[in-house]
Amino acid sequence: MNTIKLPGQTTLSTNHHVDMKTGMPVHVDQPSLPTILNDKIERATAYAKAARSSATRRAYGSDWAIFKDWCATHGLAWLPASPEIVAVFASDQATAGLNPSTIHRRVAAIGYYHRAGGHPAPTALPTAGRLAEVLAGIRAEHGGAKRQKRPADATALRNMLMTVEGEGLRAIRDRAILAIGMAAALRRSEIVALSVEHVGLVPEGLRLTIAHSKTDQARHGAVIAIPEGSRIRPKALLLAWMAAAGHSDGFLFRRLSRSDALTPNAMSDRAIARLVQHYAAAAGYDPTQFAGHSLRAGFLTEGAAQGATIFKLQEVSRHRSVQVLSDYVRNAELFKNHAGDRFL
Repeated sequence: MNTIKLPGQTTLSTNHHVDMKTGMPVHVDQPSLPTILNDKIERATAYAKAARSSATRRAYGSDWAIFKDWCATHGLAWLPASPEIVAVFASDQATAGLNPSTIHRRVAAIGYYHRAGGHPAPTALPTAGRLAEVLAGIRAEHGGAKRQKRPADATALRNMLMTVEGEGLRAIRDRAILAIGMAAALRRSEIVALSVEHVGLVPEGLRLTIAHSKTDQARHGAVIAIPEGSRIRPKALLLAWMAAAGHSDGFLFRRLSRSDALTPNAMSDRAIARLVQHYAAAAGYDPTQFAGHSLRAGFLTEGAAQGATIFKLQEVSRHRSVQVLSDYVRNAELFKNHAGDRFL
């Protein structure tokens, strides 16, 4: 019997039909799968991989490598791995100080590679009860409050921009990244994915097209308005970079060589995080409190502090839910019209 199988999918028979009267399978001789069908299977597999963001795939790849190394060290099989093995791995990770969200992502990565290899995920097996208990215990004991990085609000960002010295290509690029990243509330993955054609110039400022993002896996795209600005001046800083770089297509923010020569390659999202931390340290802040997300958080924090509504913040941040945004607004208004103002 010829069969075809996609990663994580059940086996499909190619030579059995069902009798419509009896409901019983009927054997039918069929030729071997044609090449065109194999091509379609490969294309379907590619679509399945594209369903997850590139950042997630990189994280999963790293998590899977860590799990395999751990199994090799302990003389254990990693594919397929039993729920008991994964439970001990998760426990070791927690003991090593990893936070629950990272451990759960690693368990998800293990499941992903099992399904891709034609095996059920360890968490889906009937014997996975103990594994579920271990993961629940890790959440209960090590969960705690989520540690947030410090937002690069308007004051912090202006201080960081002031430390970018010179008029060389790197300095001009870095100013533009800091300003645009904050002004459009961009994730670091969105910053490096921007292309020159995504920038639209209008009298009021910029129209920035976000072609693909973490919350837009279907690639519908979104257009973000960035005002001209009179303090941070994101439009002026971006135009200065585009003029200095001189590229008319391709990635907007390019990687520079050690001699500051322009390359055709996009920056990595990790480079954005390092850039933010570098200029935070230069401005006198603790760099460990900052990350690539600080630019996005900075816009939301400053916008909420200046009285922007949740819905206006959502226009820029593109959050699916207003719950996260409500936390920014609540934090900005903790002392505004406080219930104890009149008697404390």
